[in-house]
Amino acid sequence: MSNKKMPRIMAVLSAAAVTVSLCAPVMAADTKYPVTIQTTNREGEVLETTYEKAPENVLVVYQGCIETLLALGLEDHIGAAAGLDNAVPEDQQEAFEKLNYLDEFTPSLETVTMLDPDMIFSWGSYFGEKTLGSANDWVEKGVNTYINSNTKGDGSDRVLENEYTDILNMGIIFDVQDKAEEIVNNMKDTIKSVLEQTESIEERPRVMILEFLGDSITNYGKSSLGGDMVTQLGGVLVNEEYTSIGQEDVITANPDVIFIVYMPYSGDDPATVESDNMNKLLENEVYQSLDAIENGRVYPIMLSEMYASATRTQDGIETFAKGMYPDIELE
Repeated sequence: MSNKKMPRIMAVLSAAAVTVSLCAPVMAADTKYPVTIQTTNREGEVLETTYEKAPENVLVVYQGCIETLLALGLEDHIGAAAGLDNAVPEDQQEAFEKLNYLDEFTPSLETVTMLDPDMIFSWGSYFGEKTLGSANDWVEKGVNTYINSNTKGDGSDRVLENEYTDILNMGIIFDVQDKAEEIVNNMKDTIKSVLEQTESIEERPRVMILEFLGDSITNYGKSSLGGDMVTQLGGVLVNEEYTSIGQEDVITANPDVIFIVYMPYSGDDPATVESDNMNKLLENEVYQSLDAIENGRVYPIMLSEMYASATRTQDGIETFAKGMYPDIELE
């Protein structure tokens, strides 16, 4: 392991402290190094990391993390990448071709050690003993880590503000604040535009976000990122307190709009996966009396657009907005 200046580390269990530090990054025209950034470990305890300069050998694991750095034009700072469920957007394909993409979907601790990164950027769930290793251990060794804020395991709500903060923090770490701010401002401007165009609507759309998994139905309520998107767009979440529901709950709720979550993985045909998941509602006789079905207001949404969605957050906001308000105009 090369010698690196060891950043300070602290564990803060106060929920209030986490909210303030993670959701209010200080933006500047240019990064003045050294710069200190707060992230968390997988359990949600705060890690304070210091960057003497922009990282040059980043290990980036999982879809949203890879796409965030590519969207910021940082492909030359990526030493290795892994963990793609599906292809990156077309406008990122050329940059992606330059990357050292690993065969291991989740690199082992042994692999990570051999790569000798100066930063690891991934989801909280991947920082395990048999995978990327402990975020605390890496920070103590002088390797900065950054975990997507909506994947920390402390049970806190997953909100849009966290996705904004992660992108803005990458802007600070790599001194590309202008690009990060542009991405985040586009998301905020889309929400603002939707709210302005729909301010005269008195009866707000009643919405459910459902994912059919075998015999169970996942309901994305107010504590989910998708739920926060719907709420911030002026929708009303039905059964917002529940994460798992049954057929009768859906029928009793009878929402105006239903979004069906689907996720194609590598090797899947996206259109087939989308259709199969939509038909779990649309072709089930039990649900045929639902207003959303009768009025043709059942829409697909990809999981990656509304779950730790990073730069795909823009797509998720637009998907929800178009389904909730079919007559609005989006730029």
